[in-house]
Amino acid sequence: MNITPDRFDALVARYPSLRLALVGDLCLDRYLEIDPLRRETSLETGLPVHNVVQVRAQPGAAGTILNNLVALGLGEMYPVSFCGVDGEGFELRRALEAKTGVRLEHFISTDQRRTFTYCKPLLLVAGQPPTELNRLDSKNWTPTPPALEQRLVASLERLAPQVDAVIVMDQVDVAETGVVTSHVLAALGQLAATQPSLLILADSRRGLRGFPRLTFKMNAAELATLTGRPVQENLAEIGQTAVALARAQGQRVFVTLAERGVLGASPQGEVEHVPALPVRGEIDIVGAGDSVTANLASALAAGATLREALELASVAASLVIHQLGTTGTASVPQIRDLLFGGG
Repeated sequence: MNITPDRFDALVARYPSLRLALVGDLCLDRYLEIDPLRRETSLETGLPVHNVVQVRAQPGAAGTILNNLVALGLGEMYPVSFCGVDGEGFELRRALEAKTGVRLEHFISTDQRRTFTYCKPLLLVAGQPPTELNRLDSKNWTPTPPALEQRLVASLERLAPQVDAVIVMDQVDVAETGVVTSHVLAALGQLAATQPSLLILADSRRGLRGFPRLTFKMNAAELATLTGRPVQENLAEIGQTAVALARAQGQRVFVTLAERGVLGASPQGEVEHVPALPVRGEIDIVGAGDSVTANLASALAAGATLREALELASVAASLVIHQLGTTGTASVPQIRDLLFGGG
C-alpha cells in the first residue's frame, strides 16, 4: 500500500463533516439463531422443529452500504428509499434510528409496498462457524407506484445541493419493482448533467446497462456484459476495457476482481490496480462489495486520489470478509490498524 499514515489521517479527519445520500433498496436482514441441541419433532406433522434462541435484525442490501458508512463515522447519511407499513418495516426503521448520523426524513413508509426482507436461519454449533440454512425472502413483484417514484425523485432533488456524494444501489431482481426505477434513473442522469462535480457512484446486481453517465462500480463479469466483450483474465486487458468505458461515460469506473483485488480507471486514461490482502483464516464474502462501495465513495468525497480510494476500499473488504455469520463492516480504527499495524 502506498498511502502514508499522515495522508490516511488527513483523509479520514474529513469523514465527520461529510454528508452522503444513499438511493437504493434498503432491506431488513433478519438472522434467526438456531440451537440444534433444542431440536424437536412436530407432533402435528412429524417434521423437525428448529428452535430459534435469538433474533438479530440489521439493515441489509443498500443498508449494508449504510452500515459501512456509519462505521466510518460519516457526519450525515440520508437514505432515499422506502419500507412497508408492516412488522419488518418497523424493525428496519428501528434499526436505522439506532445508527448515529442516519437521517430518515427521506425514508418513506408506505402501505403500497412490503418491506424487502432477507430472513437468514443460522445453525449455531459451539466451536464452529455459523451455518446458514435456506433463506426466506420477502420482495415486491409489482412495479413501484408512480406516486412513490415521484416522492423519491423529489427527495433526491432536495438533497442533491446539500450532499458531498450520492451512492446508488439497485438490489432488486426484477426491474422497476424497487427504488431505482427508470424514472429515478432519469432524475439521476439529469442531476449528473447539472452538477457534474457531484460524485454519483452506482452499482446494480442486474448490471448497469441503461444507467445514465454516472461513476460505475461492478465486477469483471458485469464489465464484460456491459461492454459486449468476453470476460477477461488479464489485468492489462481489464484495465483497457475499463478505461474505454470511463472515456465513453466521462466518469470513473471501478471493477472488483475477487481475490485479485480492485481496479479503477478514469476518463483521462489513468488505471490503478490494488491487489487483495492475503486471507487470514476462514472468510465469508457476503458484504465485501458493499464495503468497497462505501469506502470508495467516502474516500473520494474526502478528496482521495484514485489510488488512495482503491487502497482504503481493499483493506475494508479484507476486514469484512473475515467476519463470519453476519454482514460485517470496517471502521476507521480497524482500517488503520490493518494498514499500519496500529501505528
